[in-house]
Amino acid sequence: MLPTIKWDNGKVIMIDQRKLPGNEVYVECTDYNQVAEAIESMVIRGAPAIGVAAAYGVAIGIIALEGRENLEKQFDRITRRLERTRPTARNLFWALERMERAFFRGRNLDLAQLQQAMLREAMNIEMEDVETNRRIGNWGKALVKDGQTILTHCNAGALATAGYGTALGVVRAAVEEGKNIQVYADETRPFLQGARLTCWELERDSIPVVLIADNMAGYLMKKGEVSLAITGADRIAQNGDTANKIGTYTVAILAREHNLPFYVAAPMSTVDFALRNGSQIPIEERDPDEVKWIGDVCLSPSRIEVRNPAFDVTPAEYITAIITENGVAFPPFQKSLQELRKKED
Repeated sequence: MLPTIKWDNGKVIMIDQRKLPGNEVYVECTDYNQVAEAIESMVIRGAPAIGVAAAYGVAIGIIALEGRENLEKQFDRITRRLERTRPTARNLFWALERMERAFFRGRNLDLAQLQQAMLREAMNIEMEDVETNRRIGNWGKALVKDGQTILTHCNAGALATAGYGTALGVVRAAVEEGKNIQVYADETRPFLQGARLTCWELERDSIPVVLIADNMAGYLMKKGEVSLAITGADRIAQNGDTANKIGTYTVAILAREHNLPFYVAAPMSTVDFALRNGSQIPIEERDPDEVKWIGDVCLSPSRIEVRNPAFDVTPAEYITAIITENGVAFPPFQKSLQELRKKED
């Protein structure tokens, strides 16, 4: 299991995903501002992993308090800082909401007890995420046949979660079942999560993977070399519209054109039932330099204008099914996602 994030003796330790695959470096955060900065700077990324990091950020912020003075105001200050980090990922806000409920359940405890309760809740979120991903994999593996080739976009593996992965969790579960699976990982410009992270994960697990440029997917689909596509998700509206890493919409359109299944794998915590459709999902715009530069090499004229939306929204009509820990949702998603939601009650 990849060590994406963990708590260790008062510190939140994360593998620095910006350094992979060349260097396996770990970042230690000792206060909630450092956790927030790690989320913003992509030390840690992937909606479920961001949620776990945010939970630990709250816990470490409360543990740092020396007294109960202005306790609720202090808690609000910590959570407001963390919620400003990445606007699109639903799991960030889901985790903060869960930490808020834990805080108000324990606010009348003495400070040491409250601090332990908050840390325990963050640890529970981490542990539950791994189990959730395994359940996603177990549901999703039935959709994958022996001998198939899966196209992935971005990184929805152990690095994007507390462990195991969502889209790559389906791949791992299929392989563990004994199926002969190959993966095409597209590079995922501009941050290259597919090239750097997905390939790194799958190579470590000895799962056959081939790297392709983003603009090669249609060619390979037309040649019959792709069987299906599976991606993760950062936020899903109640109707099934799905925000994921920029370029996901393109993959979904190509899959539809070539009559290939396009699956989304995500925990129920990624579904935002407060949003009617994808038009209400906030889309983060990131630093233009992520597009202009790779490492220390500038790819364009220095003064060129750049757009860098980090996500796009795939309409529900392009999605064959949404794989969750509670089961597989098929269209119409408005109904099927609500039915899966009831299993949590």
